[in-house]
Amino acid sequence: MTRALNATDVAGRLEGAAEAVSADGNELRVAPESLVDVCRRLKEEPEFAMDFLSSITAVDYMDSFEVVYHLTSLTHNHSLVLKTTLRGRDGVEAPSLTGVWQAADLQEREVWDLMGVRFTGHPNLKRVLTWEGFPGHPLRKDHLGG
Repeated sequence: MTRALNATDVAGRLEGAAEAVSADGNELRVAPESLVDVCRRLKEEPEFAMDFLSSITAVDYMDSFEVVYHLTSLTHNHSLVLKTTLRGRDGVEAPSLTGVWQAADLQEREVWDLMGVRFTGHPNLKRVLTWEGFPGHPLRKDHLGG
């Protein structure tokens, strides 16, 4: 079992990104515009070595979306939950992390397909579970009048 990193400690060690990073319990919160830089540091800096992106998902709060990333270091056997909040309902976007972890490819496509979160910079952002032309995004709370 992996050891969960203390998000407050991680936020304190991410020097230079302090204005874009905060801790909320055991979760690291990152502003969307800083997501790629923070994730690159979490992967490349030896003290973190978050070399495995376990999962990406999204939560619909009606007035915003939260994208949740589960990161793991196979080297250090520790893990971290990272979240970013996207305000609004229409045209919500987060930067793609495919340039940091190749595993983000299919997972970002799934979040796009089911929740409607667009990942800017994704090399092939198209539907993966529904068909092109499917009306809306089926896991959104407002899908088909939800």
